[in-house]
Amino acid sequence: MPRKKASTLKANLFLLDADQQSFSNSQFELLAAIEECGSITAAAKRVGISYKTAWDRIDAMNNLSDKPLVSRSKGGAKGGGTKLTDFGRDILLGFIELEDEHAAYVDRLGTSLHSMGDLANFLRSNALRSSARNQFRGLIEKVVRGAVNTEVVLKISGSASIVAHITNDSSQKMKFKKGNYVIALIKSSWIILSKELDVATSARNKLIGKVSNVVKGKVNSEVIIDLGDGKTLCSIITNQSASTLKLKKGDQACALFKASSVILMAD
Repeated sequence: MPRKKASTLKANLFLLDADQQSFSNSQFELLAAIEECGSITAAAKRVGISYKTAWDRIDAMNNLSDKPLVSRSKGGAKGGGTKLTDFGRDILLGFIELEDEHAAYVDRLGTSLHSMGDLANFLRSNALRSSARNQFRGLIEKVVRGAVNTEVVLKISGSASIVAHITNDSSQKMKFKKGNYVIALIKSSWIILSKELDVATSARNKLIGKVSNVVKGKVNSEVIIDLGDGKTLCSIITNQSASTLKLKKGDQACALFKASSVILMAD
């Protein structure tokens, strides 16, 4: 009769929100694969996802992070030249360190997590689930209360800011003030694109960047705008509009959206 193997106890590190466990693990698996492979194509294959899904996850992580985690460089016929930034590497190493410490000192997990500010902020921001394709973590620069609405200006990168209009009641309940971090949500269908960079518009938000990708569907086209500093913006426009604009990779474009189209959530 074969000898019965001794039982072993294993512990995994995951977010307290059970719904986010798979999402968080997949983020770090992708970062680790990029670090090891140095190619987004090879990294995507290693973790079992498509090339587009890999970039969607990276764009989402970069948008919700204070600094870019992954940088893309020109060249490489098969998606080469993709690597972690120093900040991204620190985030990955921090997670690995947490995994090691969790295995040996489970009772110290909570303290260890919150002592690593960058990683704690990253995990908290990426715990958000929303149907809005565009999600940005930003620092409130200004809060101006009006008769009915409050204007909130938040900085999402070194060169880009977003203006949001919310009701005074919402502002009071959320207790938004200068220096706070918030999450801004903008649906991709609410964003208007223009090739005219100096277009006159009543929209308070005008972000200029370069087209990094255009994906045509049966009815609509998805256009990704690289805003710089690792931030991207996704706009969904009709195929007819895409045909009229004739946007292609590398073109400069202007993304327009109303301040009332921005939804704010406390970080």
